[in-house]
Amino acid sequence: MIQARVSAEVLRYEPLVTEYAKKYGVEQYVQLLLAKMMQETGGRLPDVMQSSESIGLPPNSITDPEESIDVGVKYFAKIIKKTKGDIKLTLQSYNFGAGFIDYANKRGGYSKEVAIEFSRMMAAEMGWDSYGDVNYVDHVLRYYNAENDSVVVKGDGTQIFNVEEVHKIMKQYLGRPYVWGGRTPAAGGFDCSGLMEYAFKQIGIDMTGTAQAQYDKTKQIPEDRIKPGDLVFFSTYKPGPSHVGLYVGDGKFINSNDNGLEYSSVEEWKKQYPFLGFRRIQ
Repeated sequence: MIQARVSAEVLRYEPLVTEYAKKYGVEQYVQLLLAKMMQETGGRLPDVMQSSESIGLPPNSITDPEESIDVGVKYFAKIIKKTKGDIKLTLQSYNFGAGFIDYANKRGGYSKEVAIEFSRMMAAEMGWDSYGDVNYVDHVLRYYNAENDSVVVKGDGTQIFNVEEVHKIMKQYLGRPYVWGGRTPAAGGFDCSGLMEYAFKQIGIDMTGTAQAQYDKTKQIPEDRIKPGDLVFFSTYKPGPSHVGLYVGDGKFINSNDNGLEYSSVEEWKKQYPFLGFRRIQ
């Protein structure tokens, strides 16, 4: 069974989520509901499932976590029944409202493109700048999908450190939010360079500092010679190195970005940001 990757703040509500999932006949979706809670509040607000609006109340009107779970699970059960178990359509409809179900089904079912169309239409109708979260499905499933568990990193002795060990340290924090200035788990999350600094500190390697400082401490490696354990750098919000991750092989790197701590595609990032290359710790 898939185990959602969620924080301790969310995990404490698993017994209640299970209780209400059984009540409304959706006990097979407990882990998905926990992933949804992780996306909504991280378990840190009283309206833990952000359920108020589903019963016509202003956001965060519900102040009792158990009531939030009761209302949220009931609403989820209603939607997943209408979507006949389509998880992606259910999640996006939870965010947009049940009106999205018919809209999507008339257009061949859920897709990101259909979600964007619906969001634009509703924003125009309401006179708002935006409507809902068109990336809601991805945002929830990053805490739920099993594919993150399948990433196995094998070093070949090229690096001066144990690549598997460093990756294991980072991997345990998958799903944690991005926290500007976050250098340790105690911050609740990491920023990009903080993740590198913390993980390498655990094995006795000093990578203290910003992405720029870590860039300066490492040596450029041609792309045809990269190995798991090399660092990958991008220029994001300012010129020069401002984002860093650990390359894990197969075109992926583990990093902390605006979506939280996750695996990302090097090629996809190259399309969005200036790529500054791969570098190796000496």
